[in-house]
Amino acid sequence: MGTIYILWLRQLKRYFRSKSRIIGSLGQPLLFLMALGFGFGPIYAKAGGGNYIQFLAPGIIAMGIIFSAIFMGIELIWDRQFGFLKETLVAPVSRLKIMIGRTLGGATVATMQGIIVFGISLIAGFRPENLAMLPLAFVFMVLTAVLFTAFGTAIASVMDDMHGFQMIMNFLVMPLFFLSGALFPLPGLPPVIAAIAMADPLSYGVDGLRGTLVNGSHFGLMTDFLALSGITIVLLIIGSYLFSKIEA
Repeated sequence: MGTIYILWLRQLKRYFRSKSRIIGSLGQPLLFLMALGFGFGPIYAKAGGGNYIQFLAPGIIAMGIIFSAIFMGIELIWDRQFGFLKETLVAPVSRLKIMIGRTLGGATVATMQGIIVFGISLIAGFRPENLAMLPLAFVFMVLTAVLFTAFGTAIASVMDDMHGFQMIMNFLVMPLFFLSGALFPLPGLPPVIAAIAMADPLSYGVDGLRGTLVNGSHFGLMTDFLALSGITIVLLIIGSYLFSKIEA
């Protein structure tokens, strides 16, 4: 447990040392929230959808989490290229503990990003409908963060090129986000798009946040929780296996 704690703490220290990283990671969620929330808000209201900020905010919170979580893989490649990872791997500690520590550290950072975006959403006019559900919303934030941190780590474990990782992640992250229902309601979609949304793990994170914050769940909170938990366990297993094969 000591090793896991040290690696978790190291990820947090990296996060707080880089003020530019904190600000930069908030830029895109803030742009989406303001531009889409206030830009499409009147249209959404005229179509009978109500307050678009209320609908959009949970998706933007999930966006802040996934972008921060999945790009934690860059740090793994960075550490490998500059020799820091080798120092960790030669220590008399199992690689499973190293992977878990890094994943928990990255997930903590991503969850903090989600909480910050949640705070910005409140300033923009978002209001949770049931404050008693906020702890459960936090659970969904954590699950989403762990899932995509493990996913980013798994991809980074088989790559040694930072630029290649960024290209692959951009190719994956944007479709995952746009097809998750973060920006549009899932009911009434064409069957093909609806099937893709159901296969998208981020859909369950967005839906869980929307269900806990504005009582707008599409799949059901239990389905969201079970889907996120199951996929997270699978990705942790895959990530642990791939990480164990790293040659620093």
